[in-house]
Amino acid sequence: MLIHPWDAADDGEWRTWLAEHDFGQLIAVGDDYRPLVTPTHFQFDGAELIRVHLARPNPLWPVLRARPEATLTVVDDYAFIPGPWRAPAGVPAEHGVPTSYYATVQLFCAVTIVDEPEAKAELLRHQLGHFQPAGDHGPVQADQPPYGRMLSGILGAELRVREVRAKFKYSDKAGDAEQLPVAEHLAERGDAAVLRQVLRRNARNKD
Repeated sequence: MLIHPWDAADDGEWRTWLAEHDFGQLIAVGDDYRPLVTPTHFQFDGAELIRVHLARPNPLWPVLRARPEATLTVVDDYAFIPGPWRAPAGVPAEHGVPTSYYATVQLFCAVTIVDEPEAKAELLRHQLGHFQPAGDHGPVQADQPPYGRMLSGILGAELRVREVRAKFKYSDKAGDAEQLPVAEHLAERGDAAVLRQVLRRNARNKD
């Protein structure tokens, strides 16, 4: 992934963004060099640990056993930006060049597979604490229903982050000249998430 200096994210920025996102693609590469890609929810602890679980038959597991490393990639807050929105002053609108706005974080991780029943129950407790913080679920215990008998059907994984590549592509290099007109169009179109990122990055670059 190409990351220009003006699109880069600092450590605090990507962590804050990732804390608000919990669905991505888990990718591992086997001996045949073909990547296996599995969409999955995940729970990030805010530091370096990511927890996931998948069905035991998932073809990702043999690959992870052979090579315990994976990439988790998350993409969101994206929009297509039409060319006329970006046309410089004095240039015909149809001469504007379209682009894509998006945020993405790629996390390169060492993987530990979790298969012991109580350890899997603990992993699920962490995940449910994130996804159902109200606690509106049955007890997650290895020897009790409703989850106990289901644990044999899944494997868990703890991913420890070793490297991060984060990109927030919102025309920061152009500054107000491009960002603010685009922001007006985003507001009209109702792209609230992308608009928030454009305005946040614009303000950040003025600090």
